[in-house]
Amino acid sequence: MAIRGRHRFFFWLAASCVALWLVVWRQTDSFRLARALGDMRTQRTALEGRLSDYERRLRSASSREQLMQRVAERLGLRRARDSEIIRITAPDSGAGQH
Repeated sequence: MAIRGRHRFFFWLAASCVALWLVVWRQTDSFRLARALGDMRTQRTALEGRLSDYERRLRSASSREQLMQRVAERLGLRRARDSEIIRITAPDSGAGQH
């Protein structure tokens, strides 16, 4: 059976419709991926901002002034005065041997 002209026409018409549908599907999918990528970039920027805020707060909380203040408040300790500091030197390692 020979393929007639109208069969060829419908075959090419169907093939063209499938090709155009694939192009539309690919474009739609790429728009969806671009939107998801934009959302991820926004989320990453927000998380980086939170991270830098936490790092700043950590540096601030671990500073000597903050630690001394917390120790004084919670434990009732204070910083030793210079007159209260005694230096103890270790004995010579050779002094005990004869």
